[in-house]
Amino acid sequence: MITSEICELLKSLDSVSISEDSSFISVNGESLLDLAKFLKSESKLDFDFLMCITAIDNGKSSDFTVIYNFYSNKHGHSCEVRVSTSIDSEIPSLSALWKSADWHEREAYDMMGVVFSNHPDLKRILLPQDWEGHPLQKNYKVADYYHGVPIPKDKSYWE
Repeated sequence: MITSEICELLKSLDSVSISEDSSFISVNGESLLDLAKFLKSESKLDFDFLMCITAIDNGKSSDFTVIYNFYSNKHGHSCEVRVSTSIDSEIPSLSALWKSADWHEREAYDMMGVVFSNHPDLKRILLPQDWEGHPLQKNYKVADYYHGVPIPKDKSYWE
C-alpha cells in the first residue's frame, strides 16, 4: 500500500498514475527514468533501495509488464512501480541510480527478453551467451538439442 504522503507527492508528475487501491504506481517506459530520479532524490521520499525487478509475460503477442519494488531505509516505506511495454520496446536502465538494477535487469533480459537501454553490460547472466530465446516467455519453445546434447522434455523424474 502506497502511503497518502507518497500519493500526494506523485500527483505533481504528469505521466504517473496510482492504482485505485493505492497498491502500485503505473508509468510508461519513456517516463520511468524521471520517476526513478524523483523517487530516489528529487523528493523527500528517499527510496534508496531497489529490492527487485520482475518481468511478466502477459500472454498477449508481445505484451510485458516490468515491476520494480523500492524501499526507503530512512522512512521504512515501500512502493511498487509497473511499466507496461512490448518486446519491441526498450526500457531505460536504472543501474546508474541503483547498482542493484544491474543484475536484476540482466536477469529480466536473459529470461524474458526485456531490453534496457543504456545498461552498462546487458548480456545473459543465467544462461550461456549462445542460448536461443528467452525461457520465461509464454511462447518459448524448448530446443531438442544444445551443442549436440539432448534436452529432456519429460522432467517428471526430477521431482
